[in-house]
Amino acid sequence: MINVVENVMSFMKSRLLSDERPILVAFSGGFDSMCLLHVLVSNGQKNVIAIHLNHNWRGEESWREEENCRKFCNNFGIKFYSELLPDNTPKTENEGRKARYAFFEKCYENFGAKAVLTAHNADDNAETLIYRLAKGTGLDGLCGIPEVRGIFFRPLLTVSRADIEEYCRQNGLTPNNDSSNEDTKYKRNLIRKKVLPLLKEINPDVVCAINSLSDLAKKDFEYFENCLKENETGETQGFCGLPYSIQSRIIKKMLTEFAPEYDRKKIDDIINFIKENSSSKSGKTYSITKGTDLFVNDKFFDVIKNSAKNLEEIKITSEGSWGFGDKIFVIEKTASATEKSAVTPEKFPKDSEKIAYVELDGIDFTLRTRRAGDVIQPFGMKGRQKLKKYFNEKKIPSYKKDEIPLITKGWEVLWAAGVGMSEKIRVKNRATHVLRLIKKNKERTQ
Repeated sequence: MINVVENVMSFMKSRLLSDERPILVAFSGGFDSMCLLHVLVSNGQKNVIAIHLNHNWRGEESWREEENCRKFCNNFGIKFYSELLPDNTPKTENEGRKARYAFFEKCYENFGAKAVLTAHNADDNAETLIYRLAKGTGLDGLCGIPEVRGIFFRPLLTVSRADIEEYCRQNGLTPNNDSSNEDTKYKRNLIRKKVLPLLKEINPDVVCAINSLSDLAKKDFEYFENCLKENETGETQGFCGLPYSIQSRIIKKMLTEFAPEYDRKKIDDIINFIKENSSSKSGKTYSITKGTDLFVNDKFFDVIKNSAKNLEEIKITSEGSWGFGDKIFVIEKTASATEKSAVTPEKFPKDSEKIAYVELDGIDFTLRTRRAGDVIQPFGMKGRQKLKKYFNEKKIPSYKKDEIPLITKGWEVLWAAGVGMSEKIRVKNRATHVLRLIKKNKERTQ
């Protein structure tokens, strides 16, 4: 039999730094949580608070269990706090679990706690793995219940249920015995009552064997996580050269954030889409969800949020500033504009910068985004070309083309902010004006 006290106190020493903040114990009053609470207070753990959520799903039995918890805490001088689950909470395993963890997190905040301890044991972990295998899982699912997850710590996770029950008997404890634990309509109970006993006919130590698998999965999962950190660059060519095991984890992590509902086919479809478009210069998009796309070109791939195209058109007939989406367009005279001598900047901005020095003989423009039929005479060229071709030559990703603010005259584009300007407004003698595009709520830089 495992030394329960040694296991718990060793865990507390290695995992939890001692300070003045309280330790909360999720206390149902069952064998597991009563064992954990008793071990802690009997071995000098200070500032422990037992927190109990009364589901009130079993009428008088629920109230007797709460009273038993309160009595236990009074006998050992433990602070006890309880709440009643709202009547409108759906009576399902999943909703009950969500309500419990919401209660634990609220108590954590209200008490300014160091951690919340839950009493999951080795059998719980084995049952979790069996359930996940039956439903379908991957390597991360085989890792089972983590010893630490955020504010939640599980000191009994390596201790068997049998050892916990024996500890309670040896110490004369009288835990609650939840009658609903006998109801096999709940999947966990079905596994505990029917599946595990059959597996023990094959291997009497099956719980230990399943937990050993969980430990090995955790080690492998840690290795793959380190590989992910090294390869999450979003570079298309690098991604295509990775083994499938890493590719699939990169995509799975991406989908977890943007599309909670996905399957293996979705992962494979996205991997194939990236490979198929790894030589695309302008790029292609793949719909992940209704409002989210994956953009892929030969350089990178990235998740983009869909937004309505800005169809606003603003007439510009004088110096000043105008709001345009989340940007501000500014046109100002330069210091040299009123001088006769030819004065130009010492260094002109790069095309990619959202600032341009230009020579104008009048101001009569429209600020807008691209339209079908737009043309531009690129800087330094004699002829005009379609704006679409210009953007392609500048390697502008497809999803960004509709977002670029343009200064236009009719169908003629004079400046594409952050991309380049037309030969028609280049400085030939002296710069008369400076064009800027700045983010709202940002100070203008000179």
